[in-house]
Amino acid sequence: MYHYTIIQWLFFFYFYCFFGWCFESAYVSLKKRCFVNRGFMRGPFLPLYGSGAIMMLVVSMPFQDHLLLTYLAGCVGATLLEYVTGVTMEALFKVRYWDYSNQKFNFQGQICLSSTLAWGGLTVLMTEVIHKPVESLTFMIPSEVLSTVTILLTGYIVSDFTLSFKAAMDLRDILVKMEKARAELVHLQKRLDVLIAVSASEWEERKQMRELKAEELRESLGERLNICKLMLQEKRAEFLKSAYRKSQILGNPGMISGKFKEVLEELKEAARDKKK
Repeated sequence: MYHYTIIQWLFFFYFYCFFGWCFESAYVSLKKRCFVNRGFMRGPFLPLYGSGAIMMLVVSMPFQDHLLLTYLAGCVGATLLEYVTGVTMEALFKVRYWDYSNQKFNFQGQICLSSTLAWGGLTVLMTEVIHKPVESLTFMIPSEVLSTVTILLTGYIVSDFTLSFKAAMDLRDILVKMEKARAELVHLQKRLDVLIAVSASEWEERKQMRELKAEELRESLGERLNICKLMLQEKRAEFLKSAYRKSQILGNPGMISGKFKEVLEELKEAARDKKK
């Protein structure tokens, strides 16, 4: 059984948040062939990995002498954590930060069988290999130093998470506004297309009057169309001024959204262009 103080549990959480960030950022950066500051937060911490590591230690406590039970406990515990976290984040922010829809035996794109099996193996690796030297290193640090470092990290991470959470909520709001403006653009374009088609017909009766009215309407709709396009550009530019907001886009290249798919892709492209 693990017998740790609250400070030690917090330090383990922060350590594995950082370890997860190193792993994810390295993997995604190699895949994208450029550095990617991976994750929900701007700083070098991934809370999902820290939560997952602590969860693995907790669920494996009753089965420390049974590898198979440790493996199964890790499969169940980590999968539940991943599913609840994914569903909650999608409900809050209207985007999905990871997606398994292209994997076999997935459920709602939030979890999949291969990920579940991997979580079980990682739990065994965590309890049998990774955590033991981390635990030894932590015990070697004087309690006063450990407490000071942990408290400082707590202040920094809480601040970073708060700003990142606000940026994610801002992303949700801009997606809603951009989708509304985009729907208006589509509506105006359809009306403009209809007017052009009607004014091009060969009816003779009231032809001049009809063409005059059509021209006025076309000018009015064209002006509104340009205003909507300008508003969309301004909304994108305003959103990407914040480093935390831009980090939400660039740090999660696999982010998707069912309802706001097209406007999210527009934001991604704008963020990539601004990075160059």
